[in-house]
Amino acid sequence: MTNRFLILGAGLIGASLGFELARRKAQVTILDAGLPANAASGRSFGWINASFFLNEDHFHLRHAAMAAHRRLERDLPDSGHLWTGTLWWEETGEAFDQTAATLTRLGYDLNELSAREIAAREPALGQPPARALHFPAEGAVDAAHLTHHLLDAAAALGAEVWSGCPALRLMTDGDRVTGAATPMGRIEADQTILAIGNATPALLASAGLHLPMLSRPGLILRTRPLPPLVNHILASPDQEVRQDATGALLAPASASHQSDKTEAVTESPGDLARATLARLSRLLPGANLQPAAILHADRPVPGDGLPVVGPITVRPGLALAVLHSGVTLAPLVTASLADELTGQGAHALLAPFRSDRLLSPL
Repeated sequence: MTNRFLILGAGLIGASLGFELARRKAQVTILDAGLPANAASGRSFGWINASFFLNEDHFHLRHAAMAAHRRLERDLPDSGHLWTGTLWWEETGEAFDQTAATLTRLGYDLNELSAREIAAREPALGQPPARALHFPAEGAVDAAHLTHHLLDAAAALGAEVWSGCPALRLMTDGDRVTGAATPMGRIEADQTILAIGNATPALLASAGLHLPMLSRPGLILRTRPLPPLVNHILASPDQEVRQDATGALLAPASASHQSDKTEAVTESPGDLARATLARLSRLLPGANLQPAAILHADRPVPGDGLPVVGPITVRPGLALAVLHSGVTLAPLVTASLADELTGQGAHALLAPFRSDRLLSPL
């Protein structure tokens, strides 16, 4: 059985996988070119949901991942989860009805609220919509906090975490990947896992493989802390917003940010912050909104928009974990992958998302 694991990337996916492998008694090294959670994991909206999905397999994966977050919260106290539920009215009319019908058919926990019921739950809303879907099981987490918490837990179980040490290339012996070369020397491993998001194609190229990735930049506005104001995650046609544990509002700079297909950011951060604040002010007209930061990250989205997970058939010793949305999927996918890599069997939920489906030789 493989027992020496090298995880490249100390964002949420790498940290979660390191924790899962370490608690299965594996020998684990987690390597990051910079600081943990310094890319997408540190600049995430943090929404945990299955109300957004691309196909039914994707829905079932995300739905199971929500339950995995609850298990992780029990296993790892102080994880920072906030189970506020969501009020959703991003669509109206027939599209609203179709979403409700589809999610009901799939067994998702939801109920429809009237304008009066919405106003009672969210009194800060200037103009409650005529109706909204309430998703009571949804929540959010500070992905950076959770990443550091998982790394600490992995280290307590014996994992080594190395920051500021980039992988320059993958090492191979014939077709097999045997670890990674770094400026500080070679790191040998029985299994190397790439959890480096958008940096994946460049490193894969050193093993003669290509993974197509989409360009999906994302920006999040963070306000200065406010008194309690927003009680749920709010998903309106113009703006999504939630309030975190510090009192800050987090708001993507694009509407429906999970399905946003913008390939490049052409406006200045200041212009985007002002536009986002204007939308928030219309949604929450009595709030004293003051910007604190606008956070940019390139979201790691494989070429077909779906996760890429698991061992690579043509390169034994190498596996991928490239996820969108990584926040929702991390605990389920990494626990399942850890089971597979330690010889405890493959999980059916991962079958539609195997790494081989998108890979091609260079």
